[in-house]
Amino acid sequence: MGQLHWAEYAIEASLLGTFMVAACVAVAVFEHPASPVLRRFTSPLIRRALIGTLMGLTAIALIYSTPGQRSGAHMNPGTTLTFFFLGKVRPLDATFYIIAQFFGGFGGVLVARAALRRAVAHDKVRFAATLPGSKGLRTAWIAEFTIAFLMMSMVLWSSNLASTAPYTGIFAGLMVATFIAIESPLSGMSMNPARSLGSALHARAFRGLWIYFTAPPLAMLGAALLFTSIRGAGCVYCAKLEHPHDVVHACIFNCRIEQMPGWGRDVTRSSHSGISSLPAR
Repeated sequence: MGQLHWAEYAIEASLLGTFMVAACVAVAVFEHPASPVLRRFTSPLIRRALIGTLMGLTAIALIYSTPGQRSGAHMNPGTTLTFFFLGKVRPLDATFYIIAQFFGGFGGVLVARAALRRAVAHDKVRFAATLPGSKGLRTAWIAEFTIAFLMMSMVLWSSNLASTAPYTGIFAGLMVATFIAIESPLSGMSMNPARSLGSALHARAFRGLWIYFTAPPLAMLGAALLFTSIRGAGCVYCAKLEHPHDVVHACIFNCRIEQMPGWGRDVTRSSHSGISSLPAR
């Protein structure tokens, strides 16, 4: 059956849950009609940019947090499926990661609902639900596919190059901020089926939900195919967005981080002794 990594599964749930609490709070602060912030910033673009900045910073903080470094900070079934496809995550771990992410998405909105009460349920907030924009379902699907493809492409190219790997989380946060500011009118900017379902269940807003279950995972798999066709599958070294040099807990993935050219050049090799090498599948 294989070893279960309950700590990492719990971390994945808590990371996405925290992100969803932040999302609900941010949308309530900037979009609720009673909010003084809404009266201060009347431009929708500026409000989206500010929400994006907050959510980008939240993503960065979660990725570089100690728990995020331990689990790899996937926070997204599409990300986990992609690394499973690439042979970096075992089937059992992939299954429980995805289950945990869906529970985390729902649970985070539940916490926000308990804290914010009617404010988060208002029509202008709607539990931070991601919904197709006025340009329709087809445009929303294409938009979701595009941003998810760009995000996973960045993750793969950046995290597998020693000179840029330490900045992958920062790049991810910048992209989250940019997409929320620019793309969210088209699809709500999800890239994440667990994130979208968590809000949809509370808001009872299921229009176009299939978009978020199809476009992001397919786009991420497409990005992986492109990466491996250019660099080769052997150039994917681990499934973590941020891999610390000083390993406290053994990496649960099929980790080959020490084989990355230039990795740990100035770090004592023995600091990686906790990294395990697991069978791909």
